[in-house]
Parts: sequence; structure tokens; C-alpha cells
Amino acid sequence: MYSGRTGERIDMIYWIDGEYIKDAVKEVNHFMRDWRTDQMKPIDLRTVDIMAAAHNLMDVNEPYMLLSGYRSPQTNAMLRSRSRGVAKNSLHMSGQAADLRLASRSVNQMAKAASACHAGGVGRYSRSNFVHMDCGVVRTWGG
Repeated sequence: MYSGRTGERIDMIYWIDGEYIKDAVKEVNHFMRDWRTDQMKPIDLRTVDIMAAAHNLMDVNEPYMLLSGYRSPQTNAMLRSRSRGVAKNSLHMSGQAADLRLASRSVNQMAKAASACHAGGVGRYSRSNFVHMDCGVVRTWGG
């Protein structure tokens, strides 16, 4: 996974034999921080699991481009003032969501893979070319 904003890249194994690797989880939390405020919140690893499972289903080597992971309330409010597509109580603010892009896969392909996990919310943002994945209630939206 790499950040489209900061240029950082993260390639790692974060889970082995049913156990999360503490140092890797710390790196995930840092990587998925709110880049606008540099604030971090623990990322719900169920979201990372969904991201990994969907990535495996797509059979790609390309890393995700992370557009948004954790969002501070300030960042969420700012984005909400600019777009109707930002939820007031976004799961991004609780570290439970990620907005992702792959150059080699369409929004529909990514959303189909994420939906196949039957594990959370999947939003299609075709005009902006990204897919939202979260570990909340199973649901889909967008076109």
C-alpha cells in the first residue's frame, strides 16, 4: 500500500498464524494516520483484513493507493463542507475505514472483491476512482 499524498509506501506481513504482529500494527496505524493533521488512531484491524482479503481475491501485485484512512474530526468536517459524499459520523473517524485505488483494477472490480468478503461496507466512487472499505455493517452504495 502506498499513500497518494505523502508518497510513503508500506509492504508488510501484519499477521502470522492467527496473531497480529505488534510492530507491524504500529506501522499500519502510522501509515493510515490523518496526513492533514498528522494525528493517529488505532486502525481497526478488521478493516485491514478486508482490504487484504479483497486484494488477494483480485490477484494483483500492485499495492493499494491509500487516499484516506483515519480522519480527525476536523478533517472530516472540512471534507464534509466540500462534499455531500462525506458522512457526518464517518467510520474514518473511528479508524474503521479506508478509501483505496488500484491503477490496474476498476472501481467495479475492487468493489466486487470487497463485497465478496461479506464483512463490511463497500462504497463505489466511480467519478473519483476509488472504493471505500470499512468493517461496519455489511452494506453497499454508490455507482
